[in-house]
This record gives sequence, structure tokens and C-alpha cells, in this order.
Amino acid sequence: MAKDVFDSKFVGILRQLISVHHEVYATLSPQGIFFEALVEQAFRRAGWPKDRVTLTTPNSPKHDLMVGNTRISLKTETGTGTKRDRISITKLCTTETGAWDSPSLIKHTLAHLGRYEVMVMLRAVWGDGILHYQFLDIPLSTLRLMSAAVAVPVGRRKGRQSLGADIVDSRSGDVLFHVHFDGADSKCQIRNLRVDRCRMLTEWDQAVIL
Repeated sequence: MAKDVFDSKFVGILRQLISVHHEVYATLSPQGIFFEALVEQAFRRAGWPKDRVTLTTPNSPKHDLMVGNTRISLKTETGTGTKRDRISITKLCTTETGAWDSPSLIKHTLAHLGRYEVMVMLRAVWGDGILHYQFLDIPLSTLRLMSAAVAVPVGRRKGRQSLGADIVDSRSGDVLFHVHFDGADSKCQIRNLRVDRCRMLTEWDQAVIL
């Protein structure tokens, strides 16, 4: 699905727009609504009609962008702690309603994943005078492997306890990622998702002028 929407023309334009962004905000990567605006603009400049590219309401609990008939979730990871080979999604979705137990939380998260067809992420890995950007497609099929997991209590927080589980590849035995349901802020987080299990759409180095 992603390869049909995020073609080479779109990817090239998005890279150009991010470079222009850094002419104004030298050390700040685009995030949130600013990244969403750049993606929307890249699609339009790539030739998509205005009425076929629609942003949803900010912070809406569904897809972020509709391009044609494709519902897209947009994520960013751009902090100084970003790792080149492991992905963190600090807010996959919120889980503030319903029962706080493993079956309920996983069911809620899987329902959220069903609200879009594609998830892409812009990542910035900090280096000496550069930002190494990765723009990649996170397979929803990989995230859905949590359906067979049992999240267990983790941490020492008093009150509502956080729950978590390692998601393992049944064929190789490798840990693909860790799903974490935070008892403090009711967020589902994805930790240490392997970059090599995602599809890299493009990557490049962006000079940072301090």
C-alpha cells in the first residue's frame, strides 16, 4: 500500500521541503502538525488534487491524513535519544477508557490500528553537525502481532500499574518490539521496534548549522 502512495516523486519533494524547513529552524526537526503540513504539501506538489489530500482534525483518534482512499498515520521520532536501529513510538494511541487489563488494552489498540492502512514515520538520528533522517513504512502486520501477547505488570508505580509485553517472532525467537501500556498517562507505547523489520522509503543526511 505505502509503495503506491509514497512514490519517488513524493519522497523527493518531501526531502526538499524538510531541507527548506531547516533553513528557518536549523536544529528543530518538523514534528506534529508541522510535519503533517509538510507531508500534505508534498502530496499536492507531487500532483495529487487538493480534494484528494485531506488532513484530519489535530489529535483526532484516527488517521492523520487521507490521500485518495488511503488512510495514513504519521509519526515522528526526532529527539537526541533517537537510535539508528530501534524505533520508539511514544503514543501509538490512548487507552483512558475501559478496563485496565491485558485483553482489553490489546483489543483497544488493535481496533485503533484498524483505523488506517499505512503508518509512516520520520526519524532524525543526531550526529556531529548532521541529522540523519529516516522516512520509513512501519508494517501494521508487525504491530498486530501483539494480538497473541499477554501484557503483565511492569515497574513499581503505585496505583494503576503499567503493563507490558515483549512481542517475539515465532519463527526466529527474536524480540521484535515491546508494547507498553503506561498506567500514569494511559498511552500505548511501542519500544525498541527493529528498523530492519520496516521498509525504508528514503534516508539522507541533513546538515545542521548551529
